[in-house]
Amino acid sequence: AVQQGLRMGMILFIVSEIMFFFAFFWAFFTSSLSPVFKIGGVWPPAGIEAISPWGLPLLNTIILLSSGASVTWAHHAIVGGFKKDALLGLVITIIFAVIFTGLQGFEYVNAPFAMSDSVYGSVFFMATGFHGFHVIIGTIFLFVCAFRLYLNHFSR
Repeated sequence: AVQQGLRMGMILFIVSEIMFFFAFFWAFFTSSLSPVFKIGGVWPPAGIEAISPWGLPLLNTIILLSSGASVTWAHHAIVGGFKKDALLGLVITIIFAVIFTGLQGFEYVNAPFAMSDSVYGSVFFMATGFHGFHVIIGTIFLFVCAFRLYLNHFSR
């Protein structure tokens, strides 16, 4: 019964996260596909210089996908009983997460717009900010898992 409750709780948590981020994507796409007169009737809004997706955002995407690969490697190493490989995979994942968070902070500091710059700025900073918060929480969880793995708390 406890395992069933934990599974259902995790499923409901994931579904709520999907709906949470779907709302931000909905706000962005609604605003971009039919921009209102108040923002100049164009997307991005008049006076906003958009961040190129081919620079830092692409690098951060590659880092995030790479961290997914390294944490999967760590998981399979734990299942296979390879503690050193699992620990290495978790450490690499944590390094990727710290780099991602640092680059996102750098992107925020150097963004050519602010949160108060129309719907574009508010949706950008809210969506990426909450995603960055998720990455920080995940980094903390991974650090705890790496520490527990070091203390031999996991088994095959």
